Amino acid sequence: MTGWVAVAGLGPGDAALITPEVTAALADATDVVGYIPYVARVAPRPGLRLHASDNRVEIDRARHALALAAAGGRVVVVSSGDPGVFAMASALFEALEGVPAPHDLDIRILPGITAMLAAAARAGAPLGHDFCAINLSDNLKPWVLIETRLRAAVRADFAMAFYNPRSASRPEGFARVLDLLRADCGPDRLITFARAVTTPEERIITLPLSEARPDMADMRTVVLVGNSATRRVGRWVYTPRSA
Repeated sequence: MTGWVAVAGLGPGDAALITPEVTAALADATDVVGYIPYVARVAPRPGLRLHASDNRVEIDRARHALALAAAGGRVVVVSSGDPGVFAMASALFEALEGVPAPHDLDIRILPGITAMLAAAARAGAPLGHDFCAINLSDNLKPWVLIETRLRAAVRADFAMAFYNPRSASRPEGFARVLDLLRADCGPDRLITFARAVTTPEERIITLPLSEARPDMADMRTVVLVGNSATRRVGRWVYTPRSA
């Protein structure tokens, strides 16, 4: 490889939350590779080639980025949030399996602010103590595994952050999640729906589980569920550090 690949997080939406490190990589890049809406966040300029692709071709996208770098390109693979959280960093390393001498390749992972952390900051500090993040999409793993991990997190009394809670093609999954949470956590546990955080479409709502409905979430929503000690203070929600 004569070029390099940087896998970069563009943050949750607001351009002000893109790190200077990522901005510098984009300024030096010859190619940007990524999912269509993420590539659309990168401003075109002379000498920069934009390669946008669909959401379910992550491995192909990673291989394309590696091929561009092998030809001398300076390639930035863009993700929203942080590239290591349910995003393209893992796909790139999966594409590296079987590549001769992968340790010789110039690959950099550039962190970003996740939607989960941006949502928590808007709400207060609901992830202020031990927490976990679970991707509720069953595109790449079976529903039984999602439910197993969810039940384990509830038993351990973690605060939880849910990515990809509900899509048009699988609306029933999140309804099952809410039923499980109400049964195991009780009706008063606090849940926050944070949609399109840091964008003009941002909407944050916190309510008890008894009032939560499946249609409050979509694929642009991060859902935060408190642990048994999470509580309100004024308009904020927080989990005590001693919880």
